[in-house]
Amino acid sequence: MGNSIKSLSEVAIKCPLYQSSNHRRKSGFGRDFHIRILLPMDLQLKNARIECSWHLKKILHRYRHILKQRLHSCPDLVSFMVELKTILEIALKNTPDLQSPRPPEYYSCLVRDLELLGWNKVAYVDTGLTTIRLKAEDSCGRQHLVTLKFNAKYPTEPPDCLVDFPVQFAVSWMPQDSLIDIYNQFLAALESLKEFWDVMDEIDGKTWVLEPENPTRSATTRRIAIGSNVSVNVEVDPQHPNMLPECYFLGADHVVNPLRIKLNTNVHLWDPEISLLQNLKDLLEIDFPSRAVLEKSDFAKDCGICYAYRLDGAAPDQVCDEPRCGQPFHQACLLEWLQGLPSSRQSFNVIFGECPYCNKPLTLKSSVKKL
Repeated sequence: MGNSIKSLSEVAIKCPLYQSSNHRRKSGFGRDFHIRILLPMDLQLKNARIECSWHLKKILHRYRHILKQRLHSCPDLVSFMVELKTILEIALKNTPDLQSPRPPEYYSCLVRDLELLGWNKVAYVDTGLTTIRLKAEDSCGRQHLVTLKFNAKYPTEPPDCLVDFPVQFAVSWMPQDSLIDIYNQFLAALESLKEFWDVMDEIDGKTWVLEPENPTRSATTRRIAIGSNVSVNVEVDPQHPNMLPECYFLGADHVVNPLRIKLNTNVHLWDPEISLLQNLKDLLEIDFPSRAVLEKSDFAKDCGICYAYRLDGAAPDQVCDEPRCGQPFHQACLLEWLQGLPSSRQSFNVIFGECPYCNKPLTLKSSVKKL
């Protein structure tokens, strides 16, 4: 019993907010966090139970296994309380939404800026006034959002700005600036990207885009269907959207090789004064499948191995080169198939095998998407 009294005295010194009553050990860290350690009649720490508010339980959730281990390994209550305090300090540092309240000046300044900007431009505000989402419309009527994440030093320091742009959005900021300045810079950035989004919207509206399935405003690539199991992947430069993009053809060699030749032969005909899509049509001497005439199923075929079109979000991008076959495959499916064939062989990252459908020899490069 003497050791227990000594232990409780040491706890009181190390944890000034400690209280005890009927074997209940209650300690508070600040005014918001309180715990209760319930000791059994034999006062064995390893059999103790910890009770706390749901708020503190949420903070310590990731550390519950460590706490359990410490209960079993600490020699006395004093040691456990010291370690608990250390664990709690670490947990608080790693929990950004539990920072100390911000000064009143922060809230008054932010609310004033929002009123000056206009609440009609606000799409979202969190309860702590730390994250705000503003909405804007560009000159073509496209809707855009900018998410602002504030730290406690606002307006001395600007908020972090998250946008769905294909280029970096860097805010120029002075301590006397406000949300209006950020919003105006956001509007200016929207107009600077107008031509890029015009190009991408024309592609999305007039062709069948195979990938990405649901393109974001930051996406610079489009895989456009040309015909059955034939497509071209174009990567558009956001700064120069009407210049010749990077083009990569996907499909059987006997189909894509003539397209490559036409592109290289006619590249001098590229005219930056007309749209990117029209330039591609002129250089390749083709018409892309129209949404008004054809369905996506007319040229977007399922993989011949897994019998699905999408595999982890990717469409089939490998095609058998035999004209009478032309079966498409996902690269991952074809790689697994070829690796399982006793007759296949591999040299570095190139695998040689046979088509699962027509037995025509296939060559698959595992790092380069080409048959």
